[in-house]
Amino acid sequence: MAEHFILLRGLIREAAHWGEFLPKLKSTFPAAHFHCIDIPGAGVHYQTLSPLTISGIVDRMREDYLALKLSSPAHLIAISLGGMISVDWMRRYPQDFKTCVLMNTSFSDYSPVWKRLKPSAFLGLLPAPVQKGYKKEFTILKTVSNSTSDYERNANFWSEITRQRPVSVENTFRQLLAASTFKTKGFKPSIPTLILASTNDRMVNVECSRAIAQKWGVPLSENPTAGHDITLDAPEWVVAQLTSWSPLKLDSRD
Repeated sequence: MAEHFILLRGLIREAAHWGEFLPKLKSTFPAAHFHCIDIPGAGVHYQTLSPLTISGIVDRMREDYLALKLSSPAHLIAISLGGMISVDWMRRYPQDFKTCVLMNTSFSDYSPVWKRLKPSAFLGLLPAPVQKGYKKEFTILKTVSNSTSDYERNANFWSEITRQRPVSVENTFRQLLAASTFKTKGFKPSIPTLILASTNDRMVNVECSRAIAQKWGVPLSENPTAGHDITLDAPEWVVAQLTSWSPLKLDSRD
């Protein structure tokens, strides 16, 4: 039976923002199938109004999941806001997934707001919602990426994504509101779960990921150099963590 992966991005990001990480992942698990589901208000759904709650977002995204008609539960990989979406999804529909990997995420009932969004990151991102194109993406990169030598290349790539599928200012703030109010409601995953984090994340304090791993009693692996967008800065490292994690030692013949 074929293995399936569901990938969820973060705030105002879409499937294309996985960049080089996705082909690396596909080459590592050549027999698996990969499905990127966009958040309402971004990607293929950029003209859709984003719900004001994480539960509302999940309801919309699960429609895309069900349309895939998968024959078995999928492996879930999510980053940032995608991690919050994952928790609500697993809590309400536990039958949909068999493993879960969360990267650089945070929850309001585990960590205070100043750790979930560092004050310096808030100030740095403040101009972004009203900026456009290259300038906007460069502003975002200065907060979410530590790979300064790649800023120009990535800003050009990201600005082309947003030129094709722009996220509105309204949807940006609607997603922010949903993220800021999300709580786990005491949820702990019943499936194998791995937490990946960036020790030097300049947007979200790494203590948020540490708190999740401690409360859930699940493994945590930290990258010492990558920024918040860990799959952008360290795609090979993330893939290595996945392949060394026993629940993802898949049979390539499947």
